[in-house]
Amino acid sequence: MGRLFGTDGVRGLANGDLLTPELALSVAVAAARVLVETDSSHPPLAIVGRDPRASGEMLEAAVVAGLTSAGANVVRVGVLPTPAVAYLVGQTRADLGVMLSASHNPMPDNGIKLFAAGGTKLPDELEERIEKAVEDGHGLVGRPIGAGIGRVNDLLDGAEHYIRHLVESIPNRLDGIKVVVDCANGAASEVGPVAYKEAGAEVIAIHADPDGLNINEECGSTHLDKVIEAVLREGADLGLAHDGDADRCLAVTASGQVVDGDQIMAILALAMRDAGTLTGDTLVATVMSNLGLRIAMKQSGIRLLETKVGDRYVLEELQNGDLALGGEQSGHIVMPAFATTGDGVLTGLHLMAQIAASGKSLADLAAVVHKLPQVLINVRVGDRDAGAAAPTVQAAVALAENELGETGRVLLRPSGTELLVRVMVEAATEEQARAVAERIADEVRSASPPSS
Repeated sequence: MGRLFGTDGVRGLANGDLLTPELALSVAVAAARVLVETDSSHPPLAIVGRDPRASGEMLEAAVVAGLTSAGANVVRVGVLPTPAVAYLVGQTRADLGVMLSASHNPMPDNGIKLFAAGGTKLPDELEERIEKAVEDGHGLVGRPIGAGIGRVNDLLDGAEHYIRHLVESIPNRLDGIKVVVDCANGAASEVGPVAYKEAGAEVIAIHADPDGLNINEECGSTHLDKVIEAVLREGADLGLAHDGDADRCLAVTASGQVVDGDQIMAILALAMRDAGTLTGDTLVATVMSNLGLRIAMKQSGIRLLETKVGDRYVLEELQNGDLALGGEQSGHIVMPAFATTGDGVLTGLHLMAQIAASGKSLADLAAVVHKLPQVLINVRVGDRDAGAAAPTVQAAVALAENELGETGRVLLRPSGTELLVRVMVEAATEEQARAVAERIADEVRSASPPSS
């Protein structure tokens, strides 16, 4: 078995070679063993949720079987966003949580996301221990019998608790705002529109009819054309787009311009700084955030800290520094005062709260960030580490950085899951960015040609 956990849990083709019910059961048993103290005075408690995709029903059954076979009591919360499951883990003081979702991936895929007590994502060390337990088969021996087997219950009002928490988090109501919400036929199809309405907004929901098969299908945060069309057609003040498990939020202005995670972070950071809630006047973002965000934050007197790609690394940096805001260009925004992971509906609420409080349009607020043209080339290689570290490649990067100076940047990143080296270049013009990126990509290909 290769590396089981990726940047956000275990993910793959449901019922395919990797993500089978047997694996789901084994991961659940191993997680219960690793995450729960063996000397606990009470049976461990696990929260299990899922997005609407059809394979989630199958995998939920396997996960519940695995957890209960390890002696854990299980509370099923049904179809809810990933951040809702994390929230309920913390609220119920559960020992662990499991979310079955492949986020923005197409319907045939699915995934297993794990949360520790408190609703936080797992550090690498715990994932490695769970992975080792799965590989060794230790999780499938010495199981309890009789009264030691876990029991299963359903939480029917989990969505209500989560929605109440979301609405209570914003500093002001959203009355007068008309918003189109693309729910991606996913986990936010119910809670997203309800939360926005209860906060005072006029809501037009699209792609909010999940049938188990249509999640992310030409809709949501990866297909923004539909929400753009709806905003223009309805004369809305803005549009919001979530992904399948609703841990992302991207936005669209009244004129149909996309507002990405970098711009949303800038809007929220400035609002929180002015309110005195941006701890240390610091924002956390990943290395993939646009140079325009860095420039805007520097001009506003806000320090920007960088992490590796993945909201789990953003969260770790936030926790280490007791900081208040971080996120990714893709729309994962983390606000630790209210959530332990990226939360798309929470983000949408706070973004609209700033629109309502300031009296400005989304376009005006987003203009604080002047995004530099960004070109990303994925180069297929034979050896991703050798391709990135080759002296000729490093020399090409150094030459490009000298050429771009402070008006651009180069990011060379081996993929964590594929035989790819990602070459990202930002520059003053798209033409310059593409020319520099292609020059470096050619050197990467020469240094480590893909095997035939």
